[in-house]
Amino acid sequence: MDVIEKLSEIFKEFPGIGERQAKRFVYFLMSKNSAYAENLSMSLSDLKKEVAQCRECFRFFIIKSKENKNQVCDICLNVHTDSSVLMVIEKDSDLESVKKSRVYNGKYFILGGLVPIVEKSTKKRIRIEELKKKIESEARPNALGLASLKEVILAFSLSPQGDHTDSYVREQIKDIAEKFDIKVSSLGRGLSTGTELEYSDNDTLKNALKNRR
Repeated sequence: MDVIEKLSEIFKEFPGIGERQAKRFVYFLMSKNSAYAENLSMSLSDLKKEVAQCRECFRFFIIKSKENKNQVCDICLNVHTDSSVLMVIEKDSDLESVKKSRVYNGKYFILGGLVPIVEKSTKKRIRIEELKKKIESEARPNALGLASLKEVILAFSLSPQGDHTDSYVREQIKDIAEKFDIKVSSLGRGLSTGTELEYSDNDTLKNALKNRR
């Protein structure tokens, strides 16, 4: 395999990128000068050095301080974040969309993907066990005897796979939710069928959250 094919195969692993688009990326890079390629290479290297994955919500975030050894993101550390609600989403880009909309001020949990309708090794594809531990830890009463977590919002795309993931997660967290009297809701009709959360506008997200059920 030559270098063009090798790089094309790498680009094909990107979400939504097919063989033709992958090849276009490679030829685009070849058309640029060496400084562009060097800058790209350095940026990719810096990405791994300056970005960490939050151990609480699993989002990727920029490390602003080298002393942040706990690897907890600014949302999870923020005392103004509403700890009574936890939104479960598929991926980082969904979190960014919700965050930019400014219609939600609670905590997040990135599941890491959607559950395929026909799948035998589901637990290896998503962070379902980590989610259950997160819900249980957030729901346990504090020193004052008050539980902080009151609601878990399942925010997945309105598609067959998204609906299947919603049902799967509901079933998996059912016992914990009942044990701690936690409400489990899903985004409402503000989203059209087939809509990806990542591409939803602010008003759509606002209505989906308002009409959650």
